[in-house]
Amino acid sequence: MQDVQDSMLAYGQSDEYSFVLDRASRLFGRRESKIVSTICSLFTSAYVLHWPRYFPDTPLQYPPSFDARAVCYPTSQHLRDYLSWRQADCKYSMRCARHINNLYNTSFWALVQQGGLSEQQAEEALRGTFSSDKHELLFTRFNINYNDLPAIYRKGSILVWEQVSIAITTPKGEPATRIKKEVRLLHEDMIGDGFWIGRPELLGADTPAASAPSDSPPSKPANQ
Repeated sequence: MQDVQDSMLAYGQSDEYSFVLDRASRLFGRRESKIVSTICSLFTSAYVLHWPRYFPDTPLQYPPSFDARAVCYPTSQHLRDYLSWRQADCKYSMRCARHINNLYNTSFWALVQQGGLSEQQAEEALRGTFSSDKHELLFTRFNINYNDLPAIYRKGSILVWEQVSIAITTPKGEPATRIKKEVRLLHEDMIGDGFWIGRPELLGADTPAASAPSDSPPSKPANQ
């Protein structure tokens, strides 16, 4: 986001990242191919560069690659619906495939590592289950309250620009403060109104910040 400052917000969970550009952005003359290729390239290079920082004991075994595409949503409400859907997918996706989301993943590995099941048996045990079933499984069999797990795993990662106060010294040697924008990492709820009420600039004037997301999120596009 620091390299592409027209990015107002980014959201990541599992193996997908979404970057939101300002509606009025003129980045690269609004050329879709240039925007997509640049963001995907920057993301991939940052992924490789910072891997040792987060996984110092696990060398990267193969050069990663990512695909990306641009999607234009017609209104700010559609954008909010999409991001709300992405966060709900992080927590509650019902698809029975490994590593799709954290609730499934937590349940799957609890069955394997603590329950003594094989990976295939764990898949069978979770097939067709709903989020309430997984919560019950974790709590009754493994004494795990899913809501007590770190928010980064339940909510995903949000990157936003926020204003911060920096202590400085004036040329006359007097203390003062300066306001600057920095990228801040958050792990909080985007589905409710609170996140958007506190950051109305993300939605724009055409959609009230306090409006609730619709019940039918738009179709899922592939993301960075």
